[in-house]
Amino acid sequence: MENRIYDESNGLWYARQGEYYLPELALPPEEEKPIGVWGKRYLQSIKEHKQLVYINLLTSGRLNEYLASVDEQAEDMFSRLVK
Repeated sequence: MENRIYDESNGLWYARQGEYYLPELALPPEEEKPIGVWGKRYLQSIKEHKQLVYINLLTSGRLNEYLASVDEQAEDMFSRLVK
């Protein structure tokens, strides 16, 4: 038996794992943006308390962009509060 097969009906490659063929799936490429302390804290929070939101953002390829946005908003709020 072959280790990899291609299914023309859905355009996916399948790899053999034991007796089964599993699809070879990959996350879409995501633009890397710097994430500060607020974004990292929010990441920990959604991993612990909002797992569905975390999984949805991760699998859609928008996690890094979302965390960068949260970090920017929190930094703006923090700077306004300090003033």
